[in-house]
Amino acid sequence: MSRVVVAMSGGVDSSVAAALMVEAGHEVIGITMHLADAPVTERTGTCCAPDDAHDARRVATHLGIPHYVANYKAAFKTAVIDRFVADYQAGLTPSPCVRCNDVLKFRLLLHRARELDADFLATGHYAQVLAGSSGPELHRAVDLAKDQSYFLFGADTDALAQVLFPVGGLTKPEVRDVARRHCLPVAEKAESMDICFVPDGDYARFVESHATPRPGALVSEDGEILGEHAGVHRFPVGQRTGLGLGGGPPRFVIRIDGGEGRVVVGGADRLLAAGLEGDRPNWLAPVRAGAAVLARVRHRSEPVPATIVQADADTFTLRFTEPVRAVAPGQAAVLYDPARPSRVLGGGWIRAAVPT
Repeated sequence: MSRVVVAMSGGVDSSVAAALMVEAGHEVIGITMHLADAPVTERTGTCCAPDDAHDARRVATHLGIPHYVANYKAAFKTAVIDRFVADYQAGLTPSPCVRCNDVLKFRLLLHRARELDADFLATGHYAQVLAGSSGPELHRAVDLAKDQSYFLFGADTDALAQVLFPVGGLTKPEVRDVARRHCLPVAEKAESMDICFVPDGDYARFVESHATPRPGALVSEDGEILGEHAGVHRFPVGQRTGLGLGGGPPRFVIRIDGGEGRVVVGGADRLLAAGLEGDRPNWLAPVRAGAAVLARVRHRSEPVPATIVQADADTFTLRFTEPVRAVAPGQAAVLYDPARPSRVLGGGWIRAAVPT
């Protein structure tokens, strides 16, 4: 029997993870991470909602396991919220869930689990850790529609050796069935759909509540000033609506210069990228220049064929087989193995798109 700490968010996925660990005969300890105080809104399904810790405790009581709430608000603010605001202010498109997993779950919470002499940390992520010839491997979930491996590329191999994803081998309907079979009080609870600290989905307003907006100019590629804007944080790469440029051919945000406060617009063809440059990679398997990979440049996109042009401990460059639309600096680029498309080779942060 192993001692397993389960990260319990109060949602159905982490609750089922706890139930499966109890069912398997492990000694289970539930910990809810208090990360942020999300305001009450009309929208439901946010992982920091006021009732989530209460729901987690109800599930723990139902399963007969101890439950604790750990306050990580300060660390979450520094590692996730402040970085989220700074990235938007710099003209980047952040991916805060990657940062949360890297720093909060697979560093701080895993450290807490080790302090409790736990053998494993289990979470409700839709992903899989499989045994490989050279150690643990990170793989996509069985339910590709729910797969969260994109957000987990930053976990190192030492962490993967102690992490369990009990729902990664199940589909979402099967997870609901397990919740009902165990009569969990959250079996029908709505899913978490938004960034937890922005429950109303208004990212621009959130940034403006934490930093002074940086207005600037909307410009063409040749530098012609076409209009003004209220802040670069309002314009992700690929945006067409809300530019306020009147008639003429469709124009899109193709590049953001955060330092100068300029939002560069152009035609749809200028959104296409031949490749990307990235930095701060985390490699979970050996990679080399010339190797074929499948690259995922945003969470909702499917992996596309690419070739590694250069890769080391600090930077990497990819060339896509076919041009890819709206590659956004600040997002993660996660690489998968073409021979085993479910396996995550690693990934890093997009620094720049390589134009066609």
